[in-house]
Amino acid sequence: MGGSKAEEKPAAAGCAGGEDWCYQFGNKDALIVKSSKKSPLALRMVVFAMTMICGIFICTMCMKQLGSDSLSRIVKIEVAEQLCNKSAIPPSEVHFVHYPQPITYSRSECKCTPVRYFAIISSQRSGSGWFETLLNSHMNVSSNGEIFSSKERRSNISSITKTLDKVYNLDWNSSASKNECTAAVGLKWMLNQGLVANHVNIADYFNRRGVSAIFLFRRNLLRQLVSQLANNHDRYLKQLNGTHKAHVHTAYEAHILARYKPRLNTTSLIRSLKQVDDYTRDALENLKSINHITIYYEDLIRNRTKLLDVLDFLKVPRSKLVSRHVKIHTKPLSEQIENWDEVYNALNGTQYESFLNADYRI
Repeated sequence: MGGSKAEEKPAAAGCAGGEDWCYQFGNKDALIVKSSKKSPLALRMVVFAMTMICGIFICTMCMKQLGSDSLSRIVKIEVAEQLCNKSAIPPSEVHFVHYPQPITYSRSECKCTPVRYFAIISSQRSGSGWFETLLNSHMNVSSNGEIFSSKERRSNISSITKTLDKVYNLDWNSSASKNECTAAVGLKWMLNQGLVANHVNIADYFNRRGVSAIFLFRRNLLRQLVSQLANNHDRYLKQLNGTHKAHVHTAYEAHILARYKPRLNTTSLIRSLKQVDDYTRDALENLKSINHITIYYEDLIRNRTKLLDVLDFLKVPRSKLVSRHVKIHTKPLSEQIENWDEVYNALNGTQYESFLNADYRI
């Protein structure tokens, strides 16, 4: 680089092939640097020194643009990972163990506490809100909610990855944020919140960053539909003192919301159930390359010990998990659907017949 500038300087100064440049700045002869016959080496050294000074200045400006924080941050992460003892971690698990260094605070004595990255992947009214509160009752788990309900955060893959980076670096601030000794951090992500639309890039991100997925779905799609319709109904009516609540914490609130009985369109019911079923199956197929565990809401209701499987999957200590959420729909479907007889006749004898029966007991 230095040599090329040293060669270009005399050519420009002499205006060889560049007359217009000279005339813009005045007399041509006044701009010509005449070589001294006595010390041509001295002139070359001056030009070389000027080139070096310019080069140093440009490099300095570039370093400022990159930011010293970014450089120190990279060094900080590398040093932290080198200092932390990973010998106890099985080789198959190393990719899923992380030592994030937050920008907003210091993990101090917990900097060598390994952190697992996860995402609860689900669909609306599948019990994901209740499930997430259970996980957050664990002292070492932080699940930061439905972050991608904001359209701006899921507008493109760049916005998505930027948000995910902030979450997994422990820099996302929410009510679920724990202290610096967090051992598992994640979020809740609905399929229709940019996940299905960007499944290729997201699967690549999860596999590259060592993020694990908890697939949580509901087997009984008819119950899920009733819950969705009831939730939409309250979104407009706001039955609880003018406030819409997707989840409640008292039996009284649950009773108020459960009074609504939707009337289902039996003409399109089977088609609607099939669309939801196919949509979920396709999504799981597209995301199957991700390290994951699959659980169902009905299984959690029947057997709470299923939660221990999730804690084992996240490699956090087993602990009793609790939630303040109160279930809204506790009665048989025959008492929760206005046109039950029509619905029964429409689904009886079809592949969705099992949805008509009690699939769990409260």
